[in-house]
Formats: sequence, structure tokens, C-alpha cells
Amino acid sequence: VQLQACGGGLVQTGGSLRLSCAASGRTFSRYRMAWFRQSPGKEREFVAAISWSNGYTYYADSVKGRFTISRDNTKNTVSLEMSSLKPDDTSVYYCAAAVYSGSYSASSGYDYWGQGTLVTVSS
Repeated sequence: VQLQACGGGLVQTGGSLRLSCAASGRTFSRYRMAWFRQSPGKEREFVAAISWSNGYTYYADSVKGRFTISRDNTKNTVSLEMSSLKPDDTSVYYCAAAVYSGSYSASSGYDYWGQGTLVTVSS
């Protein structure tokens, strides 16, 4: 499985940005997909996840109500719509795919990772 993330960039506080992740693989619809982020000197942290079976979504408290994760199994893509962005959201964002069941919020629960895309929110 290969994941290619895109959509990062520079945005002002309060602005919006949409990240997308394209996945290869014929069984994309059976992967749990997620977004994580990592800032310099910090551990990678969970942002949002979406299940493969019923489309359930999960969010970190820090982004709940501002970010929306979605997937399109016909296009093998997962997206992260981000709004009301804050400087604290500045980070490299990674998409991840889980083939097997596991914790949706732990990075160890994912098997494949994209290369990351940088989001910078200016104050």
C-alpha cells in the first residue's frame, strides 16, 4: 500500500485547508484510515480516523468540531477538512492506513504511512 498526501500549505489563523491522501491497493475500502500530525520535538499525535466498515469517525479533542475526516472508496482517497485553524495546528500531517484491527488513536495501530504534508498556520 502506498499513500500520497497533499494539500498542505500556509494559511492564516481562522482559515481553512483541505488535505487529501490517495492510496493504492485494491482493498482500500477495508483499511481504517487516519490522520496524524507531528511537530518538531514532539511525538506524533492522533488527529482523526475513519473506520472501513461503517464510516465511524474519531477525533482528537483538540480538533473536534473544527476538522472533518471523510473517505471516498471509489477513488481510494481520504480527506481532512480543516477549519478555524490555529497556530497550534501547525505541523506535518501524515495519513495512515491500518490493515488489521487495533487502536485507532495509536500510531502503532497503523501499518502504512504517507510522506507527510506541511501545514503552517500564521498568527
